[in-house]
Amino acid sequence: MPFKRTPLFDIHCAAGAKMVDFGGWEMPLHYGSQIEEHLVVRVDCGMFDVSHMRVLDVAGAASLAFLQRLLANDAGRLVPGKALYSCMLRADGGVIDDLIVYRMPDGAPVPYRIVVNAGTADGDVAWMRQVLAETGCDAQVVERTDLALIAVQGPRALERLTRAVPRLAPVVERMAPFTAEPADDWFVARTGYTGEDGFEIALPAPQAAGLWQALAAAGVRPCGLGARDTLRLEAGMNLYGSDMDATVTPLESGLAWTVDLRGDRAFVGRAALERQAAAGGLRQLLGLRLEGRGVLRSHQAVATALGTGEVTSGTFSPSLGYSIALARLPAGVKPGDIVTVALRGGAAAAIVCRLPFVRNGKAHDAFS
Repeated sequence: MPFKRTPLFDIHCAAGAKMVDFGGWEMPLHYGSQIEEHLVVRVDCGMFDVSHMRVLDVAGAASLAFLQRLLANDAGRLVPGKALYSCMLRADGGVIDDLIVYRMPDGAPVPYRIVVNAGTADGDVAWMRQVLAETGCDAQVVERTDLALIAVQGPRALERLTRAVPRLAPVVERMAPFTAEPADDWFVARTGYTGEDGFEIALPAPQAAGLWQALAAAGVRPCGLGARDTLRLEAGMNLYGSDMDATVTPLESGLAWTVDLRGDRAFVGRAALERQAAAGGLRQLLGLRLEGRGVLRSHQAVATALGTGEVTSGTFSPSLGYSIALARLPAGVKPGDIVTVALRGGAAAAIVCRLPFVRNGKAHDAFS
């Protein structure tokens, strides 16, 4: 089967990007230096083509009732213009995907918009429609494959975005984090996946190249998926398929804060999570800092005084200058503990850390 391509494919190739397979999409890994792209997002501004992610609109009079059954977090708390991070679960509590749901402004054509991961999108839509059929809610899930999605991230994102597209200034300058607004036929959200300030812009696919070029002219550097991954890992953010999947629950993935158990809302997976929480002894997702040479990688075993854990994703941190990882560790392991990781070249010591490692350009105190 041929790879899928975003509307920016030709621009990536013309810029000399190294293109790779990412979940069936031909996407830019980097444009020459992954480390430079990473660092520019921490101190200035970079942009990512994330058009491979799937934008979905939820329409219909019973949209909220459907989302309250579908999502572990409480979409009922959303006011117009707000965004909510949530997991979508199986009946046994396993994570089908993580996503962001937006409450659209009053008077918008649809009440909710959702953005899901690229690699899971087809399965997500099938699951949503199955849940929708089971609930019998008057709602529809509409795939917006007509839209492209560009993320502009970094401490100078606001300055550079408004320089590139001055008409957006009245909209984006008043936006708080985790809010969103339409701007003509664009949809702008102050969200991101890097631990920095920034915006994600959904717009008609034929307009994507124009925005990309305007951003580049305003000094925004194109960045590939390689930098996006190291940035999110420093920020302590889960990657679906590495740090969580259908075999683990949000309670074991550092995402208990996204599970809303107040009231009697019967979302899919609730009963399983309540049983798991009552049983106790849950594994936990924490950070690791390697104490020496080498690089932490996915699936490396972690020996602790309380049992064995596993690195779920690891890398060399361009911001910190040493190797870091997310790891699923036994209950009772705590920040500051010394553990042993099975590296390819032999066992090595690592120290357990709180997350995130870096946020808003600054290293966090990882052991307090």
